[in-house]
Amino acid sequence: MPSLMVKVYSVLFKYNLKRRLQTLIESPDPFNNVVTRTDESIATSNPSFSNSEDVATKDLHIDPLTSLSLRIFLPQSSLISTLVPGDQGVYGGYVPDNKNRKNFKKLPVILQFHGGAWVSGGNDVVSNDVFCRKLAKSCDAIVIAVGYRLAPESRYPAAFEDGVIAIKWLAKQANLAECSRLSLDKRIVNGEKCSGRQIVDGFGASMVEPWLAAHLDPSRCVLLGVSCGANIANYVARYAVEVGKLLDPITVVAQVLLYPFFIGNIPTHSEMKLANSYLYDKATCILAWKLFLPETDFNLDHLAANPLIPGKETPLNLKHMPPTLTVVAQYDWMRDRAIAYSEELRRLNVDAPLLDYKDAVHDFATLNVLQKTPKAQACLEDISIWVKKYISLRGNEFSY
Repeated sequence: MPSLMVKVYSVLFKYNLKRRLQTLIESPDPFNNVVTRTDESIATSNPSFSNSEDVATKDLHIDPLTSLSLRIFLPQSSLISTLVPGDQGVYGGYVPDNKNRKNFKKLPVILQFHGGAWVSGGNDVVSNDVFCRKLAKSCDAIVIAVGYRLAPESRYPAAFEDGVIAIKWLAKQANLAECSRLSLDKRIVNGEKCSGRQIVDGFGASMVEPWLAAHLDPSRCVLLGVSCGANIANYVARYAVEVGKLLDPITVVAQVLLYPFFIGNIPTHSEMKLANSYLYDKATCILAWKLFLPETDFNLDHLAANPLIPGKETPLNLKHMPPTLTVVAQYDWMRDRAIAYSEELRRLNVDAPLLDYKDAVHDFATLNVLQKTPKAQACLEDISIWVKKYISLRGNEFSY
């Protein structure tokens, strides 16, 4: 059984979530493009490496029309040579030295989507910030947390569209970085050496994100989603399969789905047995879905909610899905659909292992108050071990 601390915290968590949902139902904020709630604790970004911070972070807004934001987590392992940290350049922190590009270590990238039942959470919320820092260090990878739009101000498909915009932006950055590198290299023109110019926008600002230009390896991209973020990650993975080489040079090599927020019209065994389980009970989650899905023709068998709709054939692109690790918890009413989806992927010969944690609850590995528990730490280690199978460079494969 979950600990007493989890049980007590669950009562408070449920009360606050229900109150928030009821407030949003009765008087939704007319302002569109919300990505973080004002009552949530925010972690400020720190773009410098220091003795206490071995992961530098930076915030970006990449789409002025939707307020789509990203937080980049760069582990200090990306620095091969000793570069002087501190307040440098326009970012007030670590700035890559283009003169010593050969000393930059290229790292894989994890595109991360936070949870929050569609109506809360954020890429800069404390719990997500802590989790992404740990993930960046554990996997030795750049983590990019996506601050997608929240419901009910932005209903379906806003969050899914933001996920696609994020991975397309990442592909564009990889291409711009390569063009910029070629442009800045010295070349011989009419027998004389000359150097190109950096790619800039109409206002003279660099279009290339310097951290990614210096350290991103686009051939090793992993998608990771938490709760409803897992639904987004899975959608983006399907998109990547459908568009194929249009995302070049980004290659999605794997995805991780942590207790995905799946639901459907026909109740599963776990949905009936664990309907009033810890943190997120089913009735409250249905309210969240009503705030997220289109107001007209509400249907829990919507593709955003149910990846395996009864009576419909499995989409052909599922057999081309990237390797998919699924994490479920014993006391989570959503577990059955996540298990069924993992089984369907394995039936189609996709590498899709399932990690089922005993005595665990929904959000056990990512909620701030639970992240220091042995179970959460074990889950992070298990995820890292599996992910490294697909992001290790050839010749340095990680085995277990």
